[in-house]
Amino acid sequence: MFEFLKSLAVDFWATVGQMSPYLLFGFAVAGVLKVLIPTSFVQKHLAGSGIWPIIKSSLFGVPLPLCSCGVIPVAMSLRKRGASKGATIAFLLSTPQTGVDSIFVTWALLGPVFMIARPVIALITGIIGGVAVDSFDRKESIVPEIEEDDPAENKNNLIVGFKHAFIVLPRDIGAAMLIGLVIAAIISVAVPDDFFAEKIGTGIGAMIIMMLIGIPLYVCATASVPIAAALIAKGLTPGAALVFLMTGPATNAASIAIIWKIMGSRTAIIYLLTVVVCALVSGLLLDAMFSDLGSQIHSHFHQMGATPLEHISAVVLLAVLFWGIYKKYRKS
Repeated sequence: MFEFLKSLAVDFWATVGQMSPYLLFGFAVAGVLKVLIPTSFVQKHLAGSGIWPIIKSSLFGVPLPLCSCGVIPVAMSLRKRGASKGATIAFLLSTPQTGVDSIFVTWALLGPVFMIARPVIALITGIIGGVAVDSFDRKESIVPEIEEDDPAENKNNLIVGFKHAFIVLPRDIGAAMLIGLVIAAIISVAVPDDFFAEKIGTGIGAMIIMMLIGIPLYVCATASVPIAAALIAKGLTPGAALVFLMTGPATNAASIAIIWKIMGSRTAIIYLLTVVVCALVSGLLLDAMFSDLGSQIHSHFHQMGATPLEHISAVVLLAVLFWGIYKKYRKS
């Protein structure tokens, strides 16, 4: 038991050390984006109908670090300000799949192929879903009143950006991030090598299993990355891991229920089908195009060792996450 806990702690710290410099930098960039691209700017430029607002909605959503539940009020505010159903769904699809913080963590743990693939796929998924909704569901829906941002909060951009980067974001994803890291460490220590390749195989069957796990699960785009890295290290194909990285953040039972209630059953079904089809197609294409990617990630994951900079970054990151969690539950 002691050896298991020791190995668990070692793997946990190695993963935190590997990703912490990138995640901290991602938080900082997210704070800058908060100042440069406030919610009011997004709302102003994404209103209207047609294909162009759909493309802009999906494009704007890619770098924003919002989870699948946090994106709902922002999307509904877009809808309230005149965005079409298609533009709103495009934003709902592209935003939670990735984000500037998630992109940097993906680079650290999964490499450049995944780092490029995730935002590109999120963008395409958003556009496809938005066009499909505008084409097949033109029925108007009732838009609830959404609490607007306080204009006073923009008085000091430096404070606003810092607070968003190192208090609001860690508060929103801190618990999920720590749970994801612990799960990744448990998988790394407890699961035998090639377990997933032997038990669930490869190809579309493995992808469907990961899709069924990911759809109802609540996991944010950043917290899902160490889990995906650990799964690949234990024999899961990169394509199946990509399916999990898409469906986990983009959907969960709560967000689907909200979309169903607010935007209608047809829109909710199109939303879900878009995620399913795009995830499976993307997973199959990734495995076909990069056949050696799994072994590269496997080798990288098992060779992780923290440098002095990464040790310091890990301490800072954990302090930021725990402070965010403390602020969240103290407030509640």
